[in-house]
Order: sequence, then C-alpha cells, then structure tokens
Amino acid sequence: MKVSASSLRKGNVVDLEGKLYVVLTAENIHPGKGTPVTQLNMRRISDGVKISERWRTTETVERAIVDDRSYTFLYQDGEGFHFMNPETYEQVVASEEMVGDAAPYLTDGCTVQLSTHEGVPIAIELPRTAVFEVVETEPSVKGQTASSSYKPAVLSNGLRTMIPPYIGPGTKIVILTEDGSYQERAKD
Repeated sequence: MKVSASSLRKGNVVDLEGKLYVVLTAENIHPGKGTPVTQLNMRRISDGVKISERWRTTETVERAIVDDRSYTFLYQDGEGFHFMNPETYEQVVASEEMVGDAAPYLTDGCTVQLSTHEGVPIAIELPRTAVFEVVETEPSVKGQTASSSYKPAVLSNGLRTMIPPYIGPGTKIVILTEDGSYQERAKD
C-alpha cells in the first residue's frame, strides 16, 4: 500500500526494493527555502542493518502489510522474548535485536502492541507509561526546592532516571517509556 513519506511514524514498516525496514525515527524538515523533506532512520528487519533515507514529503513509499495486535509479555530466555496473543493463546518469540531499547520496560504480564509480518515479530510498541519502584537514590537535602532540582535514582528495572528530591527508595513512580523520564508518583 502506497503512503506519503510525511505520514510515516516510528514503528511503521516499509518495503524498499523487496526488503522490509522498520522506521526508528521519522522527522519532517521544513527549510525556509526549498521543498519540505522527510528524514527516516530505519533498520532492515532481516539483518539489522541501519540506513537513513530522505524523501520529499509528497513522494510515496510502499508500506508493508503487517499485523498489529496486542500481545502479553511472558518471559525472556536464551531464545528471546516470549509473547502470547491473549485471544488465541498463540506464542511468538521476538529476538533481542528487535526488542532493543524496550527490554527494560517489559514486565511480567504487560501488554504491548506487536507488529508481525508472516508470523515473525518485526516491531514493538510499548504502553506510554510504566510503573517501577525506586530502589536506590540519594537522601534529600533539607531546604532544597522541589520545583527545579532533581536527583538521580535507580529503578527496579535497572534503569537510571532523575526524580524529584522528595521521593525516596521504595516509592513507586510512573515513567514515560519513550525516554525513561519521571512522570508522577504512582497511585496505589
């Protein structure tokens, strides 16, 4: 199916010269003079090679037909990351390369959007937010204002993020999965 280059977003799959590529970043650039262009950074699904392409926003690109469904994360082992379709109980295994930066956000039973092409997982879309517990952080300093200063913290999934000074170890917080930044304290 042909779509305009400017409509492509992160996670979309395109077919270039018979090979499938997943879009890692998509940026529409509107220079002061000249034609607007769309800059795409993509990863070839078959072997993981990354490429960068630039198209005029009016050009069309072949978008691959993929099956987007909700899957439940089960576990990770030497084979890869195991997901289950909650409707059919069919299981699929995604490679570590395909999951990539999303790996720390996968927790038992979390629901993700998995794109499959001919039964093979090719792209993953995480929920917008995730809840993790703060396991390690610096003690707060008395008199420090909460508005402008943040302190480093280590979360239960091993990621590091910056949190407000009033949050201590053992507190559950909500973080954005796109960049790992603090959003708010989790509601119990």
